[in-house]
Amino acid sequence: MSEIPNWEIPAAAQPDPAKYTFDLDRALSAVVAVHSRIPSDAYTAGILGEERQGNGVVISDKGLVLTIGYLITEATEIWLTTHTGKVVQADVLAYDQTSGFGLLQAMGQLGVPALERGNSSDTRVGEPVIFAGHGGRRKALDAIMTDKREFAGYWEYVLDMALFTTPAYPHWGGAAVIGQNGKLQGLGSLYIQDVETGTPREGNMAIPIELLEPILEELTKFGRVQQPPRPWMGLFANEASQHAVIMGVAENGPADLAGIESGDIIVDVAGEPVNGLVDFFRAVWRQGEAGVEVPLTVLRNEDYFRFAVLTMDRNDLLLKPAYH
Repeated sequence: MSEIPNWEIPAAAQPDPAKYTFDLDRALSAVVAVHSRIPSDAYTAGILGEERQGNGVVISDKGLVLTIGYLITEATEIWLTTHTGKVVQADVLAYDQTSGFGLLQAMGQLGVPALERGNSSDTRVGEPVIFAGHGGRRKALDAIMTDKREFAGYWEYVLDMALFTTPAYPHWGGAAVIGQNGKLQGLGSLYIQDVETGTPREGNMAIPIELLEPILEELTKFGRVQQPPRPWMGLFANEASQHAVIMGVAENGPADLAGIESGDIIVDVAGEPVNGLVDFFRAVWRQGEAGVEVPLTVLRNEDYFRFAVLTMDRNDLLLKPAYH
């Protein structure tokens, strides 16, 4: 089990405990390293890899660890490493496709305190935060909450509001965004090149922690939210000039089987014109739950084509957590 290669944040960019009214080292000790292994025949193995490393945050004294879902999707072996070097095996408890959060259950005593959950509204744009991975102060970064705005991910994912921080943190997956009150405000998800709208500036995107509260009980009990699953098309799309453009399709996925191709420009969904990625995904989700047939009109080589995409539940393709 190799950890992330030895590195550290430059001393001048690390948080200074003298500036905070909370116990900085105690808060940072709640961030653990996550190392997962995925079977070679798993659906996501070829996309996300058979070995994945990142971070997680201990959020309860019973060993509940919050992480980012892509680190643990279809994982059959997971280890957590604390700041003291203690290694504990963990099981996948849940992965919520809508928020992007994943939950792990440590199978032994971690010996670290849980980090209290706050709310991202506690920090306004322009105010400081700490972006922290596993490893204490050496791997914690003084950062700024640069923006809060809607976010669409090419993998059929939308957040009504995402958190954007600068400067960029190098090992962002599952890292903690900690506010000036010492509470968890978000979870690191992505490296972003345009943190500020329309401005090329590197930083990170994080998921607001308050998205966890309404779904936490169901995730711990059932492994997923007890709502009808969203329709999944199995496509990857980008936005260009306020148009949703197909970058690729999942092999033998719904879009692939329907005839959607890379380069197609989405014109409408069920006759409803769409402008941009967010508009496109939300129009699809309005058609019904997973399994619904979604009519699409696309522009391809200056001609219009109509397709009917028979959607499915993305979770049906994935190896399920064994904990439930």
